[in-house]
Amino acid sequence: MTDPVPMAELWRADLLECLHLGHGVICDDSGQIVQAWGDPEALIYPRSSCKMVQALPLVTSGAAAKYGLTSEQLALACASHNGAAIHTSRVRAWLGDLGLDDSDFRCGPQMPDDREARYALIRGDEEPCQYHNNCSGKHCGFLTLAQHMGAGPEYCEIDHPVQRAVREAFEEVTGAASPGYGIDGCSAPNFQTTLHGLARAMAWFASAGDRSDRQSMAAQQLVAAMVAHPDLVAGEGRACTELMRAMEGRVAVKTGAEGVFVAILPERRLGIALKIADGATRASECAISAILTGLDVLDRDLAATTKRLNPPLLNRRNIEVGQIRPAAGLLSR
Repeated sequence: MTDPVPMAELWRADLLECLHLGHGVICDDSGQIVQAWGDPEALIYPRSSCKMVQALPLVTSGAAAKYGLTSEQLALACASHNGAAIHTSRVRAWLGDLGLDDSDFRCGPQMPDDREARYALIRGDEEPCQYHNNCSGKHCGFLTLAQHMGAGPEYCEIDHPVQRAVREAFEEVTGAASPGYGIDGCSAPNFQTTLHGLARAMAWFASAGDRSDRQSMAAQQLVAAMVAHPDLVAGEGRACTELMRAMEGRVAVKTGAEGVFVAILPERRLGIALKIADGATRASECAISAILTGLDVLDRDLAATTKRLNPPLLNRRNIEVGQIRPAAGLLSR
């Protein structure tokens, strides 16, 4: 087993004040490791970075076609959204199309990250609903699949047909049986995998256009939806949205809680997965930006890149007092 290695640094003046360690893997379409940092076999929870995997049964089952789901809805099924009006209006409409309402969700309420939506609730002295939950799009997908299957309402239970289908898809694309699961923040099971397995899954998505089986065609649809609607996958100001816009639809990226980040590179048939050991989002965003820049798919001079790659550390008077930067070795292969 290899220890985690430096992936992002925080410098204040000339002193390295904080060092974020982690693991990372770049995998090709044959499942082989192209490059790795730390331990490729480190076991992790992918958290929300694997939502496109969790959405596969929605498409392969025929549910997406049966219910006439749009690319916007498929993007929301892969989303960790801000709870802005562009997200919640679409989620509520989707629920309505299913003949369901907020009480049918099992994700739990969440105060929206979107400032306007959050302040509107505060001004109205209102509590957030489950459709504000950043995972509500994924849960709409689960509910659609459950309805298509004629399955019961407790779609987050590990033995529910929806989660059995998700696990089967997850193990197929990661290339290994998952040794266990935990319960995510939105109450859905989150299956364990190695960094190598997660990167292999992303490379499988990246090379889906080379195949014509049902699973691969579903993967193509989901990736196409993500890059076509980056605003729905996350939201304004978020790394996933801004980085996908910066790469102009050539790469799909997805963050996960506790320092996980993945990328799907169809033109290169490559998949990337990384995990920051201490769970810091600032470090995972810096590291994924560095790796994508090193692969020449992300322009390091764009505002979306510099915002994550070399963001300034500002004090309360808005004076720059330091900088976050990628660790040596991430920017070049």
